[in-house]
Amino acid sequence: MLAPAGNLEKLKAALIYGADAVYVGGKHFSLRAFGDNFSSDELIEAVDFAHALDRKIYVAVNIFAHNNDLERAADYIAFLDRIGVDAVLISDLGLFSVAKSSAKRTQLHVSTQANTTNWQAVNAWHELGASRIVLARELSFDEIKCIRQRSTVELEMFVHGAMCLSYSGRCWLSHYLTGRDGNQGRCTHSCRWRYSLVEETRPDQHFDVGEDERGAYVMNSKDLCLLGCLDRAIESGVDSLKLEGRMKSVHYVASTVKVYRQAIDAYYDDPDRFSIRADWMEELDKTAHRPFTTGFFIDDPDGTMITSQSKSDRTAQFLGIVREYDRATGEALVEQRGKIEVGRLIEVLQPTGATFIQRLDSMLDEEGNAIDAAPHAQQLVRIKTAREVERWSLLRTGDAL
Repeated sequence: MLAPAGNLEKLKAALIYGADAVYVGGKHFSLRAFGDNFSSDELIEAVDFAHALDRKIYVAVNIFAHNNDLERAADYIAFLDRIGVDAVLISDLGLFSVAKSSAKRTQLHVSTQANTTNWQAVNAWHELGASRIVLARELSFDEIKCIRQRSTVELEMFVHGAMCLSYSGRCWLSHYLTGRDGNQGRCTHSCRWRYSLVEETRPDQHFDVGEDERGAYVMNSKDLCLLGCLDRAIESGVDSLKLEGRMKSVHYVASTVKVYRQAIDAYYDDPDRFSIRADWMEELDKTAHRPFTTGFFIDDPDGTMITSQSKSDRTAQFLGIVREYDRATGEALVEQRGKIEVGRLIEVLQPTGATFIQRLDSMLDEEGNAIDAAPHAQQLVRIKTAREVERWSLLRTGDAL
């Protein structure tokens, strides 16, 4: 399983919660220019952290390059090669050629933005030197299985996360409306905006395109979720299952990774008796997401991928991360990420242990003073937990508790 990591903290969380590999973006040449992304020093630390756990790290170099990008890209890819990055993700044929010359050890993976939708294209990339192809999101189970039967290169597919209403994310809408080019990593997600129909001589009259009284979201896609057909995704023959979300929170990354880790392991433990647990879907609902869809994997969605919901839903509020646990006192040192209040029920999500719920009866600040709330960003507090908790456990709350 390959997980997203928008910054160093998310990378560590993804690996600690069970990802086999992570993909990240540096400060340049990545299609997530508005994310935190990784400085050169952070990339070095990230490689060391991943390799210490015997995991892999891939770096996205997946913009569609212009002439003035090529020389800088060569130096950047050579740097990634020197520090031991396991692979670079590339969508542009010119950058692919640059990478072949600049990277001596690093593998070359073809990004989903290359829109690889058939076995002949897969084999062409392989002949050029690609070791893995990330397939376009617009493929069905049968198409992927056919590609697998006609190719020997490693294949990867997306199984979860946000989708674009454009071919594998190649879109000019953001550039046209705002001047920010999504193909250069600066997408404004304008497909999520509300649109209405306007007649030229009546500029003040807006006509809804659909039935939603708030307007029409004719380009706003639901989020992909293939958990319900994970067995078929594995049986399609791909080598890697990929989660989307470099712009998502550490809570999203940890929670989603743990669900898919447990599900994948359960499948391989007993494929014939594999079934989806209800608590896995409940866990995914606690993360920020739009309504789920299986995309193109089972049937042609035929318009059913569109949702009028432009903002994400979630059933839980992320409160903090456990940085340390003191067995002698039974206290956890928590770094605040949401308002933590005494008297509320909280849920503890652990990297490997069971999730549990308890009431927060007391809380201390760093000086040992009793406090009723921790409203300050990244404030450190100590709380008593009902049982021993693992480092990197996440605290959250919600109306459903």
